[in-house]
Amino acid sequence: MRRKKLFFIAIALLTVAIATGACGGEAELGTEENPIIWVLVPSGETETVLAGFDEVAALIFDETGLVIEPFVATEYAGAIEAMCSDPVKAHVASLATFAYMLASSRGCAEAEIVAVRFGSASYNGQIFSRVDSGIDTLADISGKTFCRGDALSTSSWIIPSIELAAAGVDPDTDLAGIVDAGSHDASVLGVYTGDCDAGASYVDARGNIEEEHPDVMDVLQVIFITSDIPNDGVQYVPSFPRELRDQINDALLAIAGTDAGVEALDTSYEWTALELHDDTFYDQFRQVLDAAGVSPEDLQ
Repeated sequence: MRRKKLFFIAIALLTVAIATGACGGEAELGTEENPIIWVLVPSGETETVLAGFDEVAALIFDETGLVIEPFVATEYAGAIEAMCSDPVKAHVASLATFAYMLASSRGCAEAEIVAVRFGSASYNGQIFSRVDSGIDTLADISGKTFCRGDALSTSSWIIPSIELAAAGVDPDTDLAGIVDAGSHDASVLGVYTGDCDAGASYVDARGNIEEEHPDVMDVLQVIFITSDIPNDGVQYVPSFPRELRDQINDALLAIAGTDAGVEALDTSYEWTALELHDDTFYDQFRQVLDAAGVSPEDLQ
């Protein structure tokens, strides 16, 4: 009788061990023991972005019970590697357009949600200089230093570099130097302070430093606006379960319909709404790159 009792106790303990992962099995994805990792590349102040993301993650947890943790990459290349590594280091990402297209071409990311800002699922980049610099056209940037947010940033480098080339300025040989500022805000600040002669960002990142530098709109002039660029959004590694994607997508769309959710999304990535779009949303932009003779692999 004692042996029988001990047998049932052992079975009960084994059941608990399996449920908690104590027997070496990996805990269920989306739990405290095995959280969903979402890689971020801050476009502004990292602390501000993280504060907004933490609130978004908390709201998703309230909707789904899924635990999400941020993984902050300092540049898009690092975010892409986190998704393309084996095993993956990040399950979800918020990649800018070109970074997503590069990750997609490597088979590491699949788009499902596109952000909306100011009522549009696309945006524009801008190239700017100091008013007193004598740089009034793209051709004037030849021989000058240039600030960009990131080497894989669509609006602060990929499209500006194509436009510079079209204006007769070879971005590889005709610039005095390229500064990787680390964010759009920092690119603006670099030109404002004179560290760079010209720079690029999304429209209109100048406003992000206006509180500390009230005269930025007077000091910096926009000399070029790019064509439309698809917004960033939410992408998943191909192995991420469909059921979990649907839960997160539904939660994000629900969150975007609340005041608290919009505030959190705006704080983290300046998203004011969200729309469901798959990879075909980027096809028109791919055609723009093709027409310019550019592919994601060429510029990585």
